[in-house]
Amino acid sequence: MKKRLICHAAELVTCKGKGPKHGKDMAKIGLIKDGALLIEGERIADVGTTAELLQRVDLAKCEVLDASGKAVLPGFVDSHTHFLFGGYRAEEFSWRLKGDTYLSIMERGGGIHATVSATRAATEEELMESGLERLKTMLEFGVTTVEGKSGYGLDKETELRMLRAMKKLEPMQPVEIAATFLGPHSVPAEYKGREREFLDEMLEQVMPVVRAEELADFADIFTEKGVFGIEDSEYYLNRAKEMGFGLKIHADEMVTLGGAELAARVGAVSADHLLKASDAGILELAKSGVVSTLLPATAFCLGEPYARGRQMIDAGCAVALASDLNPGSCFTNSIPLLIALACIYMKLSVEEAVTALTINGAAAIGRADRIGSLEIGKQADVLILKYPSIQYLPYHTGMNLVEKVIKKGEIVLER
Repeated sequence: MKKRLICHAAELVTCKGKGPKHGKDMAKIGLIKDGALLIEGERIADVGTTAELLQRVDLAKCEVLDASGKAVLPGFVDSHTHFLFGGYRAEEFSWRLKGDTYLSIMERGGGIHATVSATRAATEEELMESGLERLKTMLEFGVTTVEGKSGYGLDKETELRMLRAMKKLEPMQPVEIAATFLGPHSVPAEYKGREREFLDEMLEQVMPVVRAEELADFADIFTEKGVFGIEDSEYYLNRAKEMGFGLKIHADEMVTLGGAELAARVGAVSADHLLKASDAGILELAKSGVVSTLLPATAFCLGEPYARGRQMIDAGCAVALASDLNPGSCFTNSIPLLIALACIYMKLSVEEAVTALTINGAAAIGRADRIGSLEIGKQADVLILKYPSIQYLPYHTGMNLVEKVIKKGEIVLER
């Protein structure tokens, strides 16, 4: 079995844990000075200081990577994206710059429905080609695992086409994909006023095929004013849970609707967005253990106030950070931008931001038992940065500091 030793890391950040870190624990990143990491095959075999590992490892049997002057940390987990879609919506960005709101654009036929038309017209091959390019860009930013949602079909044929494309993309490149079914991303025009009928169509006609073909781990819904209300969302999520899906929810993005409380009530794995989550909702998320996935680049692009990340952590929440890459409200997957926004405007410490993008991101997709940290037995998904400390991540603002990416023990990117 191939062995690789990374040694003399100025900082080795382990983020050790098998589940999400909550509250004050988010700042505990398991930092080791002059750290070392032994990889055997696809997994981590040993972790400690360089001095400790040099006593335990036969260098003659290892490929050695000298990480002097570098920080080493787990691969980033981008736990909320819509990276597979057809078409673009650049004109809507210009409309928003002139004062149009996201909801008003949706009401005039733009927004999600514009992407639905383009995605329905795209072939599986076209979706895969553009998706592959986006996955390559993610890898350059240090993303080793990504969540990808359907939701730009709103019909059986296109939703399944999107999920099948994601399944085919995973073995074609290094980034692991955790797929989420988001059929109820919006209400088709023909179902306005009959939202429950549309949900039943998704539940009865589409989701059994998704389960049978193992196309998605999670079910998600856009719970928002003018889209799906609390009652319909709860109905859908409970039915999805009975079918064996893990639950996610787009919650309290535009208005305070009670989405955070609903996520806690139904036992969701994560509640995402949360810009307008209530004080009571934040406390419910903390008490229930639902991961609070915050998407600051979306608030930035929409010119909206940021989710209250500092308050959530102080209340005991497990906060994750994700890009929300999508063609409308947030056409970016820049991890450096995401980190800067989280630290500067949402008041997360650098340590908390790293936790939010590693072990808590992994927890938000139900994989914290095998990725998201550097510890014995876990998958060897590792980043080596250009600089000696994670403190450079927001300090060298908006710049990509990733020098090497290791996925399942193999070097898959060098810059």
